Amino acid sequence: MKKKKILISMISLIVVCFLLSVFVLELNKTKNESVRVVSNISDAQIVVQSVDTAVEQEEQIAEETKIDKPVAEAIKERVREVIEGALDFFIKDKKIVSIGDSLTQGVGDETDSGGYVGILNHTFEDNHVNITIENFGKRGNRSDQLLKRLEQEEIASAISEADIVMITIGANDIMKVVRSNYTNLNMEPFQKERIQYLERLTAIFNKINDLNPDTQIYLIGFYNPFERYFGDIEQLELILDNWNNAGKAVTEEFDNIYYIPTKDLFSNSAIDLLADDNFHPNTDGYKRIAERVLEYLNEFSVENELPIEDIE
Repeated sequence: MKKKKILISMISLIVVCFLLSVFVLELNKTKNESVRVVSNISDAQIVVQSVDTAVEQEEQIAEETKIDKPVAEAIKERVREVIEGALDFFIKDKKIVSIGDSLTQGVGDETDSGGYVGILNHTFEDNHVNITIENFGKRGNRSDQLLKRLEQEEIASAISEADIVMITIGANDIMKVVRSNYTNLNMEPFQKERIQYLERLTAIFNKINDLNPDTQIYLIGFYNPFERYFGDIEQLELILDNWNNAGKAVTEEFDNIYYIPTKDLFSNSAIDLLADDNFHPNTDGYKRIAERVLEYLNEFSVENELPIEDIE
């Protein structure tokens, strides 16, 4: 019982620390308000200082070993290699629509490339591949908010003409539970919210299919942003796994919807893949997501027996 209380206390500390950055970045709280929250939780200060120290050490290592060419150019070159190995996907003009939260918007990408969507878009352009991507990512979006946004004429029209729709959604649904229960975290509220999330996710898929029954839909899964510093807390890992597995199960109920995992891309990484907020991916993190998306787009194109031709 004592061990359980300690775990719950540790999780609460983690959440408080994360909420500090979320309140600053997502909700535009004032600096004074954030300071007051921290001053009331001395243990949280210790955790934040430990994380800051670790981040500084990682940045120093990265600075000592960085390559000469700009990060953005190195990323484009790597993704270009993936494109060259996926010729069958790029045999014809395609239109892609990306919708969802801050991961679609590209928050955390220090090169301002637009996150994984921007990296893909720029690489297509550099390789003269006639694929257009419209980005409707919106920071802070939850599944209920995305469902309402699908009613907007601009988004509905874009989806109705899209060959592919890519989605990142659900992280803010999880954080909604965190914000409401951070003083007494346990599994129950996450389980309840997951059921509602799956209902809304199904509604999102149905709405997209109503707008365009011929499109392919890809749901991009969650990664664990807490692994580096709090990987020993099993509850966090279990929550993310449960939500990932549930989302994947929903996609399997549809013939034209596929699940793209990302958790393994960020697990046990030798380099830092998160932005300064220790939550969103940095450019390297988004690069890995872009590569994974390309791999899955190509894989499912092969399954659909698209003819293979050379790109001029």
